[in-house]
Amino acid sequence: MSNSKPTVVKPIEDVTPIAKPETKSGLDRFKAKRTAVTSIETLQVGLPHHKFAEAKDFVRLHPDEDNHWSSEFCFVSVPIKGQKDNTLHLIGEDLALRFLPLGKILHFRLALATKPFDIFFLCHIPTRNLDNKYNATSLAACQQGKTQWVQLTSLKERGIENYELTLAHDPDAMPEPKWPTQSLDELIDKAFDGRQIDREDHPALLRLIGARQVLG
Repeated sequence: MSNSKPTVVKPIEDVTPIAKPETKSGLDRFKAKRTAVTSIETLQVGLPHHKFAEAKDFVRLHPDEDNHWSSEFCFVSVPIKGQKDNTLHLIGEDLALRFLPLGKILHFRLALATKPFDIFFLCHIPTRNLDNKYNATSLAACQQGKTQWVQLTSLKERGIENYELTLAHDPDAMPEPKWPTQSLDELIDKAFDGRQIDREDHPALLRLIGARQVLG
């Protein structure tokens, strides 16, 4: 008699199926793997700067005068080789008074400002000769611009030495500005990068006084 044991056959349901290899699309390498970050602020680099009227549009100024309007600065306009127009430079007041005629030194404040839809710039705010109608009207526009959309238009073509100040017909016609969070000092420093006269041998100062520049 045979002593062999009968063969036990496993039920088909107990058999583990072989996994099929995952088919990857050729576009998988382009898929984003990181979670999207919202509300990223665009850092402002090298903002333009000019007088209120030169915006030629409605303007708002930052309402926080303590933190987003500067003190009075000293400036000079420097001729630059290859450029049609002179370029405004910051200059230390002591240097300016020692080397330059008073008529070449400009004084005004800077404030963070914007045209409609967050087109930011640094606005020149008059601080001297406020009996001049242009300066007086510009200063009034700057103050009103803290809460209202204001536009300045020259009246010179009508033979009037002044600006016409106009408020937006509808105060809510343009959205409220989304002011950048960078400090005013940082914005000014970037706007005048390379144009800050802080020593006697600065090339811009040498150009203004007609002094020979030593080339390294």
